[in-house]
Amino acid sequence: MPTAFCPGCGNGILINSFLKAVSDLGHDDLSKFAFVSGIGCGAWIPSPHFRADTLHTTHGRAIAFATGLKLARPELEVVVISGDGDLAAIGGNHLIHAARRNIDLTVICSNNFIYGMTGGQVGPTTFHGDRTSTTPYGNPERPFDLSRLVAAAGANYVARWTTAHPNQAARSMKTALERKGFTFIEMVSQCPTAYGRRAKAGDSSEMLKWFKKLPVRKKGEAVEHTVPTHQGMDLGVFADRHALEFIEALEQTFGQLGEMR
Repeated sequence: MPTAFCPGCGNGILINSFLKAVSDLGHDDLSKFAFVSGIGCGAWIPSPHFRADTLHTTHGRAIAFATGLKLARPELEVVVISGDGDLAAIGGNHLIHAARRNIDLTVICSNNFIYGMTGGQVGPTTFHGDRTSTTPYGNPERPFDLSRLVAAAGANYVARWTTAHPNQAARSMKTALERKGFTFIEMVSQCPTAYGRRAKAGDSSEMLKWFKKLPVRKKGEAVEHTVPTHQGMDLGVFADRHALEFIEALEQTFGQLGEMR
């Protein structure tokens, strides 16, 4: 099958992990799902690769569209799949407020540390010191730790894995799809064309070797503040709770209002 992705891109592995999670949940197709994406390489994952209903929206607005869709059609499994630039930069406010509301969405972020489709510009997850097309002397900024950010904002389930950990990622995606409330899977993905070349991270095989060396958190380990680094970006689960979901909270509120009247 033809693909829109560059040779060596990790998005194909993300697709396989997600579809494995769907299959493990017992779905024969994607008829009970609706997908929303923004603009960028990761946004091309749902369409044209999934035979499913998909909203391909404006840059950074995927979660806003998904929120409206979930409120209108709560019976659907609404899944947002997009990249770190789309979800965490121009869409960053939507990301943290959806987590704060704890609305029943699953968001999967393909994090390749750069704006891969639009010219290799620095992004919110680009490591300090990395060279990009807009930071030719090195990135002076600190990167977001997306998983800790979303966990702190109130999401019910948050996990981070890489394309070198497809089975672990599939298990976390399955948990995320089963869990009520806002769930977030950060999938660290290799981008040899934009990131690997500019940041001197190597080709896809070298980046996968790098990913395999990243530390994995122990179950229940405290989530302390860190700044992600090339060798110190930890993997695993960052939030695992069952707080009240947004639509249920709305129903409670209106139910109480009716009783007051």
